[in-house]
Amino acid sequence: MFRLLVSDRSGKIFNVPELEAAGMKAGHFFRPDKKEFIKMPEGSRLFMLPERIPAGYSSFKGKFEVLENYFAVAAFITPGFTGTYSAAYEPFRSWNKALPLFCYTAAGFYKGDIYITAMRVDRSSRHDPRFIDINSVTKNAVKIKKLFPGNRLISHLADCALVYNCPGAQNFFLSRQECPLPTSPTCNADCAGCISLKTQPRIKFTPSPDEINEVALFHMCNVKNPVLSFGQGCEGEPLLQADLIEKSIRLIRSRIAKATININTNGSLPESITKLFDIGLDSIRVSLNSVRKEYYERYYKPVGYNFQDVLESMKIAKRKKGFVSINYLTMPGFTDSEDEYAALKKFIKAYKIDMIQWRNLNFDPLRYFKIIKYSSQPSDMIGVRQLINSLKKAYPSLKMGYYNPPL
Repeated sequence: MFRLLVSDRSGKIFNVPELEAAGMKAGHFFRPDKKEFIKMPEGSRLFMLPERIPAGYSSFKGKFEVLENYFAVAAFITPGFTGTYSAAYEPFRSWNKALPLFCYTAAGFYKGDIYITAMRVDRSSRHDPRFIDINSVTKNAVKIKKLFPGNRLISHLADCALVYNCPGAQNFFLSRQECPLPTSPTCNADCAGCISLKTQPRIKFTPSPDEINEVALFHMCNVKNPVLSFGQGCEGEPLLQADLIEKSIRLIRSRIAKATININTNGSLPESITKLFDIGLDSIRVSLNSVRKEYYERYYKPVGYNFQDVLESMKIAKRKKGFVSINYLTMPGFTDSEDEYAALKKFIKAYKIDMIQWRNLNFDPLRYFKIIKYSSQPSDMIGVRQLINSLKKAYPSLKMGYYNPPL
């Protein structure tokens, strides 16, 4: 069996032979089937959950048990993989502090290896740490900053790459894959789990069109099939800088026509989406935790826009013959619930999206269900793996993955 992993107060992690690793969805404990477990991928990490009591399953007693003298353990998965169960735990009674913004995937121990409940959704190696040589990133950052001594955006990306270990920024300095183009210091959503406010600082300035153009052209001249992406984890909402992005796209397109230009966005300003596609934007990735208004707005807490604006932006993008992805922030117990699945199928049929990117929602699992005011029973959950496989069969032309593809 896959044994339960626990931690002592010092952070030492070990397995409990008497208990099976358990999974959790919407506060309910599960015994995951063995097919749910895969060896923990390279680049993933185990960590202790502060003030959370681990739960495991005793096959001898036929019930779940909690170990009050230990702390729960979870895995933070490397990109390209989507978790299917959260780690099983109970919070200490007097503890109300939220967990940091990570995903909390269930993990277990089997025959000398760590296994996690997850599935691979994208074969790209663009964020795989085995293909990111940090020494080369450091050397190239020095060289490229010297080439463009006045470019503030390149200096910002160097900090992202070397201080905050952002693989997107690291790839820029390795001249590979997707190029990040952050632009916006502000946002028009007050998300419950805002990464750019709580895990790394947002960009503190608005780059000029020339600064953006220098970064984009340098990347395009050194990368085959490049993707240029506005909207990054180190900024707010890029559509708030739509005029700047429009000027930048015009500059880029005046030099190179064939690179894929993408925007990662909350889709809040449909009018801006129209303008950007008219002057050369190729693709749009819209972030959603749900395809239903009430759950979307409880998590995103939009300011000055609503869910209908988000839907309209995707409709416009398709009308402009753009490639439309959703960044579907996945939380086991909600994303794979029968009612969300039914709503997702209606959404796919109505908006004809091209791709679903199955990103793990980096948020405290139990707190998430309280914030969105959602509860479900185990019988209501079809399973994340089963959900994705079912969609593949129902919509064979719908792409499944994790990253923005070159077009």
